Amino acid sequence: MTPTEETFDYVVIGAGSAGSVVAGRLSEANAGTVCVLEAGGHDRHLAIHVPAAVVYALGNPKIDWMFRTAPSAGTAGRSILQSRGKVLGGTGAINGHVYTRGDRSDFDGWAAQGNPGWAYVEVLPYFARCERRIGPGDDRYRGRSGPFTVTDIDAPEPLCEAFMDAAGTVGIPRNPDYNGATQDGIAYVQRSIHRGRRVSPARAFLFPAMRRGNTDVRTGAHVQRLVLEGRRVVGVAYIAGGREHIVRARREVILSAGAVGSPHILQLSGIGDPERLRAAGLAPLHALPGVGENLQDHYAARMVLRIRGAKTINERVRGLPLLREVLRYALFRRGALALTPTLLYCFGKSDPGLACSDIQVSFTPASYPGGVWSGLDRFPGATMACWQQRPLSRGHVRALSPDPKQAPEIQPNYLGEETDQRAIVAAMRLARRIAGADPFARFVEDEIWPGAAAASDADLLAHARQTGNTTYHLMGSCRMGPAADPRNVVDHELRVHGIAGLRVADTSIIPDMPAANTNASALMIGERAADFALGRVPLPAAAL
Repeated sequence: MTPTEETFDYVVIGAGSAGSVVAGRLSEANAGTVCVLEAGGHDRHLAIHVPAAVVYALGNPKIDWMFRTAPSAGTAGRSILQSRGKVLGGTGAINGHVYTRGDRSDFDGWAAQGNPGWAYVEVLPYFARCERRIGPGDDRYRGRSGPFTVTDIDAPEPLCEAFMDAAGTVGIPRNPDYNGATQDGIAYVQRSIHRGRRVSPARAFLFPAMRRGNTDVRTGAHVQRLVLEGRRVVGVAYIAGGREHIVRARREVILSAGAVGSPHILQLSGIGDPERLRAAGLAPLHALPGVGENLQDHYAARMVLRIRGAKTINERVRGLPLLREVLRYALFRRGALALTPTLLYCFGKSDPGLACSDIQVSFTPASYPGGVWSGLDRFPGATMACWQQRPLSRGHVRALSPDPKQAPEIQPNYLGEETDQRAIVAAMRLARRIAGADPFARFVEDEIWPGAAAASDADLLAHARQTGNTTYHLMGSCRMGPAADPRNVVDHELRVHGIAGLRVADTSIIPDMPAANTNASALMIGERAADFALGRVPLPAAAL
């Protein structure tokens, strides 16, 4: 059957965080017609919109692609669920709601690697443009009128207050705004929740574009390949309704399928390392060995405490208390159901001589069997998740066959570097110091996981390997940087090296991991990509 063909000015592949921003800004500029291809479905599922229900979104095949990582020594031979959003909004529709940008030095490091325009003072205006910050913050650093709302927790949590006070006794002060002048310190997480509901990138950016009439969003559209004429991408082939369709782009295609999907689509289109492409049964069309390499992720070891003398979320959402919480949420959009799964972020140092924090301990007054967001434990519990902010370990995303529906191999190579192993142990020791300090210590009955028997560095590292898990922050697999470095896939304006008519805009372009969750960076990257596609003069650098 002959494929159907249509033509738009722009074609955006992927309606995740970055793709939603790109499509929204192109539509807003009224610069032509936009077609958005999303392999997943609509975002109507309740687990997307009720904040605490995110624990039921991960691993749900209706809204999660449920990828798995390849086993590795760093995970003691385990394969780990790597959730990716299967809906409009992408992983931004099923993530843990946390909004974190990273440290100033992270972005300065991107620029120093040959990426002009990506220093902190140059990307800060783009962070601010997309943000509607409700709450305290210095307006030199924060945005107040963007589409994406960022709020604070509705009311203090007693256990969180005690944990922050305890952190202060070990030298980690409270930070009123970790997205402001400095990241270091401890604070309640800033979150993409407003009036008790998730702020999804699709709802913030894509839905307004759909209402304007110049943007056609197609769900269930499984991209097969990019359509090339010589060294120029002119369109996209996808399957929907059991048949092939082709959409052509008069101006350009923006690939925003994420750190797994973007390199996979490039490889399916014959763009990548020729030897690896042939091994997967794919015909090489353009040699670009960095495609799919440089994959990075944050890897967390979780520690569980049994709590006494204070209520935790475990008791608040079971039996009659759950009924009260449901009513409170239904009437006021407040309470336990309006909370993020993580409530505190603590940015610390594995070595006091470091210029900025390199490890993190997150805290929540709840605990989950196996330390993974799922059903809650049946005892009063709290969880500390410990991770290195800028791991050195690098992995890959590699196509295994020409079949677009066969997931690629995803190998983050967790804890592959000795530096990463030392850092995660240091983070666990920091968590123990805080938990053992007053005034929090009086609430701790016992550390039940890994427990006091895990006393040595080797014991803690074994715990990390045997039970650690992803924080769902995949990035880096279409690395940004000059063409002279074979690891790089896109230039500083996100154009694929050696290919015209194609940009990549998502977390796959990140050259080195920022000390942050990925959603804020994805939104910023989408803002920048839209300006590049529109040929706009960059926003003025921040005057700091």
